[in-house]
Amino acid sequence: MLKQKSSEYRGYRTPGIRLKDEMLPQLHKLYGAHTREMLPAVHAFDKAHTVMLVEEGLLDLAAGAAVLQALRRMEGEDVVKVRSEVGGGLHSGEHYVIRLLGEEIGGQFHLARSSGDLSAVAINILQRERLLEVMRGVNRFRRVLIDLAREHTGTILPGYSFGAHAQPMTLGHLWLSWAATLERDFARLHGAWQRVNFSPAGAAIMVGSNFIVNRERTAALLGFDDVHENCADAILELNADDSLETPAAIAVLYHSLAKWADDLIQWSTTEFGFVDIPDRYCNTSSIMMQKKNVIGPAEVKGASAEALGCFVVSYHALKGTTGLPITERYYALEMLWKVADGAARDLGWFCDLLPVLTINKEKMFDSSWRHWATATDLAGALVSRCGQPWRTAHQIVGILVRLCEERGLGPADVTPQLLDEASMLYHEKPAGLDQAAICEALDPKHFIASRTVRGGPERNESLRQANVFEGRLHGDEGTVAAIDARLARSARLLEDAIDALLARAGSPAPAAPAAS
Repeated sequence: MLKQKSSEYRGYRTPGIRLKDEMLPQLHKLYGAHTREMLPAVHAFDKAHTVMLVEEGLLDLAAGAAVLQALRRMEGEDVVKVRSEVGGGLHSGEHYVIRLLGEEIGGQFHLARSSGDLSAVAINILQRERLLEVMRGVNRFRRVLIDLAREHTGTILPGYSFGAHAQPMTLGHLWLSWAATLERDFARLHGAWQRVNFSPAGAAIMVGSNFIVNRERTAALLGFDDVHENCADAILELNADDSLETPAAIAVLYHSLAKWADDLIQWSTTEFGFVDIPDRYCNTSSIMMQKKNVIGPAEVKGASAEALGCFVVSYHALKGTTGLPITERYYALEMLWKVADGAARDLGWFCDLLPVLTINKEKMFDSSWRHWATATDLAGALVSRCGQPWRTAHQIVGILVRLCEERGLGPADVTPQLLDEASMLYHEKPAGLDQAAICEALDPKHFIASRTVRGGPERNESLRQANVFEGRLHGDEGTVAAIDARLARSARLLEDAIDALLARAGSPAPAAPAAS
């Protein structure tokens, strides 16, 4: 007899059924490693599917109650540990229940399911969990930046373009730009979350089943917003765009995190000296005892490379003819879980580090104007005070800067005579600005104060921007809170449904786990 003893059940792939040979132990081990992360989600799906089968009359109440009791018993022993020990990966619940109750009962609750929707449901649940955690981290970082920006509307530092001094800005203005970037990151992550949070349950492998299951009920019990309208679209082997969008959104987020990590590393160098990073984020050299090596931001840069690699691996692992990429996807997904966890970690690291930076405001201010960063406003003064065309003023100040650099002079050395000399060289007319006007134009504080345009760095305008960003953040925090509440309600709904079925069956109900 080829039927296995229930107590020794090892799954549907045993020699003598469809295949003659035992699977290589190494392949068994690989499969178990690939699916281990999915086991809690598969467990939830096992429970929701069983409830739905009983409610739809596709599974006898007594058998369904026995299965649900067995699954709850597993929870008392540690779901991941027990499922890993019984083996079977996605089908570990069936392994466990058959060993416990026999195939006559345990062999029933896989009805109208496939490895296809088992994996797709688990993958979507894991993706939404990771996305939600990263969304929380993004919002927390946004709040830290907005609060810090309000404190630093008067902290002037140089801006850069092409790696050279451009125009002065404030640290608050820069950090508000980071908050604006993170606002878009949240929108991308939330958009990915919305597209991931559709239920593939009931799609089986691509065409559903001739057993009429209630896909909407299973989706509701698992916290999905709706079901995939098309069964083929629901299955990852056929359409994988949502599993590309998640790593893409995280990679885009990491692009910014790495850039900001580079800023902090550069600012902390002896040559810049803008900030001092606490020692707990640093290391020293095994030979150069005087060194303080910034390790924390460097780790973020490394993780960003891994995030891009995750997207590339996902892209290649999931491409191919329809129905081809199956095993390959696990390699991409294992990277995705790691990268998403890293993003949540690194967002938290930024939140903890920025408020404890020692900021050298004097060094920032001193650097903000010494390299002609405010020259634009000197040209502006020629326009507003002397009636010069902008391009004429631009050329005159360009000549002035060249003359001063040739003579070893800086912005503090500019006199009306020097400016007139530059103007005469350009169009044989004196500039006509007095010393007070020149000093005011080159003063970085005046430069910042005059930038009242919407989006500018002037203090009141920066505070207005902070209020706008905080209002949007409040809305996004509400979005996350609503998602948390929705998932908690669904988790409770599933446990209540199990309690109700067990009560109908007259079965003693093992304690349900507390909804998270």
